[in-house]
Amino acid sequence: VGSAIRAKLEQALSPQVLELRNESSGHAVPPGSETHFRVAVVSSRFEGLNPLQRHRLVHAALAEELAGPVHALAIQARTPAQWRDNPNLDIMVTRYRRPCQVNKHLLSA
Repeated sequence: VGSAIRAKLEQALSPQVLELRNESSGHAVPPGSETHFRVAVVSSRFEGLNPLQRHRLVHAALAEELAGPVHALAIQARTPAQWRDNPNLDIMVTRYRRPCQVNKHLLSA
């Protein structure tokens, strides 16, 4: 899943910076899961767009993943100038999240 996210964002946004973190291990999912991600994308495609429009571009590129295996996605979408001013990856801008439901059968597998 992580490699698909990276490939799709690279193709859709031609980013100057793309940082992807799998944060699934901090959630109630089986070991090795790829369900919770944080992404920082720096792209000139974001020039002139407000944060909502930027996030829509990311969501459009990852529609298949967001409809299926990805449960939560924290997005940081910046222009190159914004990144130069503040290259901090730890600011959570928004989060797409479906309601959590722990499948006990998966946890015991």
